[in-house]
Amino acid sequence: MAASEEHDSPTEAPQPAVEEETKTFKDLVRMGDAGISRTAGARFKQAAVTLDPGQYIFLNSKGVTDVLCEACDQLGWTKPTKIQIEAIPLALQGRDIIGLAETGSGKTGAFALPILNALLETPQRLFALVLTPTRELAFQISEQFEALGSSIGVQSAVIVGGIDSMSQSLALAKKPHIVIATPGRLIDHLENTKGFNLRALKYLVMDEADRILNMDFETEVDKILKVIPRDRKTFLFSATMTKKVQKLQRAALKNPVKCAVSSKYQTVEKLQQYYLFIPSKFKDTYLVYILNELAGNSFMIFCSTCNNTQRTALLLRNLGFTAIPLHGQMSQSKRLGSLNKFKAKARSILLATDVASRGLDIPHVDVVVNFDIPTHSKDYIHRVGRTARAGRSGKAITFVTQYDVELFQRIEHLIGKKLPVFPTQDDEVMMLTERVTEAQRFARMELREHGEKKKRKREDVGDNDDTEGAIGVRNKVAGGKMKKQKGR
Repeated sequence: MAASEEHDSPTEAPQPAVEEETKTFKDLVRMGDAGISRTAGARFKQAAVTLDPGQYIFLNSKGVTDVLCEACDQLGWTKPTKIQIEAIPLALQGRDIIGLAETGSGKTGAFALPILNALLETPQRLFALVLTPTRELAFQISEQFEALGSSIGVQSAVIVGGIDSMSQSLALAKKPHIVIATPGRLIDHLENTKGFNLRALKYLVMDEADRILNMDFETEVDKILKVIPRDRKTFLFSATMTKKVQKLQRAALKNPVKCAVSSKYQTVEKLQQYYLFIPSKFKDTYLVYILNELAGNSFMIFCSTCNNTQRTALLLRNLGFTAIPLHGQMSQSKRLGSLNKFKAKARSILLATDVASRGLDIPHVDVVVNFDIPTHSKDYIHRVGRTARAGRSGKAITFVTQYDVELFQRIEHLIGKKLPVFPTQDDEVMMLTERVTEAQRFARMELREHGEKKKRKREDVGDNDDTEGAIGVRNKVAGGKMKKQKGR
């Protein structure tokens, strides 16, 4: 990690005295010089951003701008969360921040509001860059920025893999205010898109920083740090603090303040966590039993591989459940389609790999099922964090087979509690075996057919392409030899 800048170890943020009294975002006191800017709205207008005619933005001397407070009200954000109470005043003061909080604690608002507040004071294109580990999280952050900044016309661009580069280049040419990107595709544009650079950047945010580094984006992050200004504000947010994150903090942040809402790894209080100890061969049957028992709820089921996700989705569909898969082998449009169907409650069961375990805010997830136990204990916290979000309650059930005992013990050690067994009626479960076995057979057949179709498509596109156009090209390349051979 490039450690070319001088950095001190992070100071702990003082516990704000306002925590007990805090009612709204206006009450988040700025700890430095408040400064009221009557012309912020006018300046923002000059920066080619739409404002209602004659509208002026008054920077609330207590903290967050009035227009952003109104946007928070419209989004239903009535009270700031713990991490927002700690981070926003320090960010408004202009400090670099390391934010540690469990998932579902409002981390996005903790960095989006100070950035939009600063953007109102000094309007500028390509103002902030947000790095995320997954494409879905990037789209979600973009939605939140645009929702919070809708009344002031904030424009954002999402730069992720799996989507046409040309359309992204056009979006970057329009110079949006906020760029939300995955590191790999951003590097691609920095190297190949003419006229695009981040030399004027004022804010860098790394959301889910531990996951960015776990996915081996270290070299990309290093490259990005080299091409953006040193004179910037940096926010580093993560649910878990790892050695790699500490190394990144030393390389990228100047005299940061650490805002830790939870220092040890923990799950939300309102989350009911259970486990089920079952033989490996009956996993599918127990899953169907749980879906029947808790019918009427929405489920997120986590599998360890793309293949198992697809297989289990087909199995459940054969049994009449409205299940939809989400994994890394799907095209980006299909991934977003699956997510949107689940968000719109058109489907009640989302089967996913860990691609969906980070940051995704789907308010109505009632039950998380760890169908395959996570190999990294910290991933457990992120998976179960998809339910019981923003003060709601939720359930998490982890399947433990004879091969998973050690992994499960690690999870219990990490969260510091012994989980109770989820109550089941074994004789009722066994009654489902026949139907589930039949559905398994159909799912395997469909999966095989799907694989063969894919293989056929690849072969058609490959060297054995015998379309008229391809034969014509071959004739030209061979100088008409093929025709002569036919003539013989």
